[in-house]
Amino acid sequence: MENSFKNIIDQSRSILILLPLKPYFDQVAAGLSLYLALKEQKNVQIVSPSPITVEFNRLIGVNKISQDMGNKNLVIKFTDYKANDIERVSYDIEEGQFKLTVIPKQQANPPLKEQIDLSYSGILVDSVIIIGGANESHFPSISSQDFIDANVVHIGIKDISLTSGRSYLSFSRPASSISEVVFGLLKESGIYYDSDIATNLLMGIDESTQSLNSPSVNADTFSAVSELMKIGGKRLNTQAPLERSSYPVGSIPGVQWRTQPTKQINQAEIQPKNSFTNPEEEDESQNPPKDWLSPKIYKGTSIS
Repeated sequence: MENSFKNIIDQSRSILILLPLKPYFDQVAAGLSLYLALKEQKNVQIVSPSPITVEFNRLIGVNKISQDMGNKNLVIKFTDYKANDIERVSYDIEEGQFKLTVIPKQQANPPLKEQIDLSYSGILVDSVIIIGGANESHFPSISSQDFIDANVVHIGIKDISLTSGRSYLSFSRPASSISEVVFGLLKESGIYYDSDIATNLLMGIDESTQSLNSPSVNADTFSAVSELMKIGGKRLNTQAPLERSSYPVGSIPGVQWRTQPTKQINQAEIQPKNSFTNPEEEDESQNPPKDWLSPKIYKGTSIS
């Protein structure tokens, strides 16, 4: 029980979720779902060493994925400002608040607010959770000295090989997708997940299994899908491309919509044509005698 996933999460104040190089959709969906589930109770960061491309934009919270890894030291940098124009830097503590003062040289302008660039260097974490991957080359930063005292946890559907000999805890298990594995860990650990997390996990499962058509799908997969849908998760088609005609007019920013002029339709044009009608009969149908269009009066000699 000591090395259970719940125990590791409970004992960690700061957690880094690390995606592999060039991550697959399922890996991003699984990692992002885990991030959303932990962010309310832990100091958690999700990092991808590769840029997040447009294909991942349908995932909820994708803007929280960063390429920069750091949470230890705050770095303040002035962009497009001459360092020689600064006379000195001082700091004060006023009413318990830290105040940093940058004093420019005489006749030099101070840095503008727009020139202030804030970032972090170094990272301080208790646990690093690596998602997917097959070996250490998929996680170049895992050998960093910043992680020397951190727990390394692997989540996937296959075991990973760390050639550096670094010890790690594996929560990998055979499944249809990593998203299914993450769902199982959240459920077993009693970690709260909502409809947004469920939707991300469903998209990961669908993408990895070709909409549940993969041979890797089994009863556990359908059970996971059922439970995720019960709490409000939405199954979105991640395979079919979205055509512009699928959107309402004006819903795509920057697209100029052209409306076609309305064509006046002659009544004769919408009348069905008999494929066996000869040309002469067809001409008569297009130009019928005038009395055809007048009201008809029928007379009878007897009533039956």
